[in-house]
Order: sequence, then structure tokens, then C-alpha cells
Amino acid sequence: MASAINWFEIPATNFDRAVDFYGKVLGTDLQKMGGPFDMAFFPCSDGGTGGCVTHGNGNKPSAEGAFVYLNGGDDLAVPLARVEPAGGSVVMPKTAIGENGFMAVFMDTEGNRVAFHSMA
Repeated sequence: MASAINWFEIPATNFDRAVDFYGKVLGTDLQKMGGPFDMAFFPCSDGGTGGCVTHGNGNKPSAEGAFVYLNGGDDLAVPLARVEPAGGSVVMPKTAIGENGFMAVFMDTEGNRVAFHSMA
């Protein structure tokens, strides 16, 4: 098994607000797709783990439950600095986790608890 995770979805009550938030925080455009429910895909390449912001499929935002760590790039301080201006809040600042690098936790505009990870 190459990876235990192959897909994740971050639920939104206000789809456009959530897509705007993650686009600003990550400094990229999410690819929107309609269908039976709304989805906006995070960038994914080289066989990495894919995921999306989703609305209308019965999932509800939550500060509890599964905990998604997004790639913080070379230094998670960069996207973390965009969280509050984009409408979210920082719950735990950049914190060293030994040989595993750094993590930080934030709340998005929808009430989801999400984290960043980076090695620097």
C-alpha cells in the first residue's frame, strides 16, 4: 500500500466562501466542478493525495472528528499568515514536532479544524 489516504473532502456550508478562503490561503485556484453536489479540487500532482471542498452532499463542517493536514509547502508560516486575513482563525501557531518538522492548526471560515504541516 503506497498510502493509507487517497482522498479527502472538507465540507462547507457556504461553498463560494470556502473556495475563496482556501484559494487565498494556499495562493492557488481551486478547480470547481458541478454535479449532484458542488466540489472544488485542491491542486494535486505526481500521484499525491487529492481532495476538495464540498457542499451539498450531506457532509457538515466540524471542529471535531477527522483531522486533515494540508501541505504547508517549504514553510507553513507562509500559508498560515494568510488564514486570518482570509477570514479564518489560528488555533495553534507554527509548532515544532521534532524530526517530523512543524505543524499549525487553524479554523476555516466554515468551522472546520484543519492543520498545516511542513518540514521547515
